[in-house]
Amino acid sequence: MTWATAYGLTGLDEPHQVNLIGPTSTGLNRAYAMTTDLTKPLVVAHLDVTGHPPSPLLIDGTHRLYRAWREHLPRLPAYLLTADETRQIQDITLLGPGRTSIAPPA
Repeated sequence: MTWATAYGLTGLDEPHQVNLIGPTSTGLNRAYAMTTDLTKPLVVAHLDVTGHPPSPLLIDGTHRLYRAWREHLPRLPAYLLTADETRQIQDITLLGPGRTSIAPPA
């Protein structure tokens, strides 16, 4: 319930709700969500925030989280990435595999 609320899933049908993270009211396919495999783990990253402990962020599994919330399931399996693992994913996503700089390859 805590994660579903944090991602705005519990208020998707509220007419004037704005989510800072998570899907919009039209951005989540509810029918698809109800067919997802709840045995497949969610993926939670840990982002470095200067001066604070790493902050968790769901990066895969919003549809599964929605289904679990609708079905009143209190827990889901999840992979918890460390801050270092998250940083590696960020580098690959932003720069491309094996890249360490924004500069074009020589």
